[in-house]
Amino acid sequence: ATWCADLQSLDTMLPMERKRQGYIHELIQTEERYLEDLQLVLEVFQKPMAESGLLTEAELGIIFVNWKELIMSSTKLFKALRVRKKTVGEKMPVQIIGDILAAELSHMQAYIRFCSCQLNGAGILQHRTDEEPEFKDFLKRLASNPSCKGMPLSSFLLKPMQRITRYPLIIKNILENTPENHADRNYLKQALERAEELCSDVNEGVREKENSDRLEWMQSHVQCEGLAEQIVFNSITNCLGPRKLLHSGKLHKAKSNKELYAFLFNDFLLLTYIVKQAFSSSGSDKLFSSKCTSQFKMYKTPIFLNEVLVKLPTDPSSDDPVFHISHIDRVHTLRLESHNERTSWVQKIKAASEHFLETEKGKREKAYQARSQKTSGIGRLLVSIIEATELKPCRSNGKSNPFCEVSMGSQCYTTRTLSDTLNPKWNFNCQFFIKDLYQDVLCITVFERDQFSPDDFLGRTEIPVATIKKEQEGRGPSTKRLLLHEVQTGEVWVRLDLQLYEQKTLL
Repeated sequence: ATWCADLQSLDTMLPMERKRQGYIHELIQTEERYLEDLQLVLEVFQKPMAESGLLTEAELGIIFVNWKELIMSSTKLFKALRVRKKTVGEKMPVQIIGDILAAELSHMQAYIRFCSCQLNGAGILQHRTDEEPEFKDFLKRLASNPSCKGMPLSSFLLKPMQRITRYPLIIKNILENTPENHADRNYLKQALERAEELCSDVNEGVREKENSDRLEWMQSHVQCEGLAEQIVFNSITNCLGPRKLLHSGKLHKAKSNKELYAFLFNDFLLLTYIVKQAFSSSGSDKLFSSKCTSQFKMYKTPIFLNEVLVKLPTDPSSDDPVFHISHIDRVHTLRLESHNERTSWVQKIKAASEHFLETEKGKREKAYQARSQKTSGIGRLLVSIIEATELKPCRSNGKSNPFCEVSMGSQCYTTRTLSDTLNPKWNFNCQFFIKDLYQDVLCITVFERDQFSPDDFLGRTEIPVATIKKEQEGRGPSTKRLLLHEVQTGEVWVRLDLQLYEQKTLL
């Protein structure tokens, strides 16, 4: 099937619209090809390399990092574009595409980790190829697969970075060929902003290589057992952008004198203790050294900085360099080697906590503003998200912690998260202000709530407001069962009530 509108309708289009459809076509086509390249790397390179025994698991992890997550986010974007294409009809021109781009580009944080680790992977490949002729031949053999079109693994590993830098260019092209009063313009502007943000986050990750290397070190040296969700240290936080390690070091519990190692990130404080000490005279037991074989274990569940209070002891004359952290209903009293160290820890925790709270407040205000732009509408749509059934299980216990995002352009609502269920009953009500009967689309996406990382995708469905109007005509509000697309299982039940202002009927 061709992704573009069919040629007859292209003939009747204005040159600008024809160009616009061409760029949309290019976006979908290149995304599909890029996705095929990503999948090819798993089949042609990663699998045989893992089976060959020539590389350790750790080396494979450094070369391919989180490749499967890249496949996930590209698949989601491509699938959302496909759902839209199906909705408008295969041969019809795509009216709106910016809303999908804006939403999906917000879920592509896996690239930040991949690109920041890329140099390490390239280094291993280079080193082994230079040193070992048999390894060099092995890679050459893999690359001789016809589907590689003569390209070596190292070229494929550069593709994610190239793709990320291409998004802003493609979006600019679509935007430049979208007329001023077109319904897609605002969405495309948002999408461009997201794409540029992602590029700058990726570049920051690459620049802050030391931060990223330390977070990768923590992944293999710090065990965080017993959390409902596994922490990936070198990833995006829930609302502060890429995770940063701000401070770390040794301290003691004031009461028991237990020795702890603390790691302060921009989103939480992690207290750990050593379970396996590597004593050596060469200083290789230093934190973050590649030679360090010490293993650390989580002492307490992570302390989120948007819910802490840091206090100095009430007795200022006390010589004891301690401070208190109160978190929800617990107080931890920690002792440091010196007053200087204490000052440093207290200042850093306070600053990070303030930054977290400020950012959250800013996000809340932004969401509130977007929701209160209701003046110029032609009507409103009342939506009840009643429940979802048979969702995909995400957790090891075969359940999920699902929530639902309901949006129409920049108007966006989120239901509460329900724990351990595949059939959540949300009974969530919200309303949207309709600006354009024929362009506005109600999008419903279900996610799995994660604490330390972006939320997992559990399916998406969309319904144009025009369709709701047609189906409601004369029959009043309706309850519908909508199948979630681009996942194997799941559907969502909604009640829709469209009320247009100009047709005021007398009661």
